[in-house]
Amino acid sequence: MSKINLLLTCLLLGSTLYAQDTKDFTAQGEFTKNCEGPAVDADGKVYAVNFAQDGTIAQIDRRGNTSFFITLPKNSTGNGIRFGDKNTFYIADFTGHKVLKADLETREVTEHVHEPEMNQPNDLAITRTGQIFCSDPNWEKGNGQVWHVNPQGKARKVAENMGTTNGIEVSPDEKILYVNESTQRNVWAFDLAEDGTLSNKRLLISFQDGLLDGMRCDVKGNLYVTRYDKGEVVMVSPEGQILRTIKTKGAKVSNICFGGSNGKTAYITLQDRGCLEKFKVKYPGREWAMMKEFSKKK
Repeated sequence: MSKINLLLTCLLLGSTLYAQDTKDFTAQGEFTKNCEGPAVDADGKVYAVNFAQDGTIAQIDRRGNTSFFITLPKNSTGNGIRFGDKNTFYIADFTGHKVLKADLETREVTEHVHEPEMNQPNDLAITRTGQIFCSDPNWEKGNGQVWHVNPQGKARKVAENMGTTNGIEVSPDEKILYVNESTQRNVWAFDLAEDGTLSNKRLLISFQDGLLDGMRCDVKGNLYVTRYDKGEVVMVSPEGQILRTIKTKGAKVSNICFGGSNGKTAYITLQDRGCLEKFKVKYPGREWAMMKEFSKKK
């Protein structure tokens, strides 16, 4: 083999190991510039916010066919979505300073918590027992905080004086809460107590450019971080090492969830393209595995 051919082979192998282009999941332009969410139910359907107009939520089947699911109450606009059990999902309402609760069967939307001190509820993370964590940035001031909301809908601050808090996720063993700061480009890890208290804040990883947005873990504890304006998703180990970089078609990738027949399909929202893209991963998503647990319960 010539040196040139050897070099080309190495480059091709490198691109296979460290990057994989995404494929379209839904048609471009179906969602607004606030395309966000997403979340997957126990049957594999995907839900994403702001379909055709802000204040809506779409349901998407496994083939990428999109339809209206619900319209949120007046003056409410959805952002992050998380399932609490097989029939209930929660929505961060960034214009209403609320967390909303939706019933999958009746499609009824109710107020789970309304906290006037919330800046702009952005993204959610949830444990098996229904403990919700809500990132709450103040984009104008460049700072943010984190709220804990118990299953009864009572909210309390558990982290203050942070940067623009955005992506948020619980580790598979539910002992760590990850929170990123979008404009400061840091991902922090906290020890997580059963009552939702956070402690031992430490830096997991920091990036030199771009913005950070939604995050999700796989069942092995690897964290997938969406890089808004960078057109990529990075897979980060629990030790803070970048294991893989996935290039996306759109630049403004805002959030991610896992689904498909085996939990190894990642769905991402693209705000500049107004659609969802997808790519394959090695391990199932944490939340997908949790939904499978819920579906087995009567």
